[in-house]
Amino acid sequence: MARDPILVSRSCVIDAADLEWRFSGSGGPGGQHANTANTRVELLLDLRVAQSLGPRQRARLLEHFGPVVRVVASDSRSQARNRDLARERLGARLAEALRVRKGRIATKPSRSAKKTRLQNKRKRGDLKVTRARPNRED
Repeated sequence: MARDPILVSRSCVIDAADLEWRFSGSGGPGGQHANTANTRVELLLDLRVAQSLGPRQRARLLEHFGPVVRVVASDSRSQARNRDLARERLGARLAEALRVRKGRIATKPSRSAKKTRLQNKRKRGDLKVTRARPNRED
């Protein structure tokens, strides 16, 4: 599993050789197992030297993350499960950063939309006027 490549998108697959794994003890309460097992997983991807990235992908990711992408998983008591979680999180972060967002095209409201909006405002204002307390001029 740790040797399998990470599928980020159809055009981007991160090879396992580009990944650096670090393991340490998880923080928080625990018994004998938690104090001795290195279940916390830290997964690093150095974007400057990753062979599986194309030049445009590399430039986009460097702009978004900087030189190194770091993902940490310590949710589970199992190192294997934390490895899987770290791989999933890295793939999701890279996919989100590589996604090209469509630019918004500004539009003008139509004449009828303006007219309807003003009619609704007038109607709402009239309703509020009827709720007001009547003036007592005696």
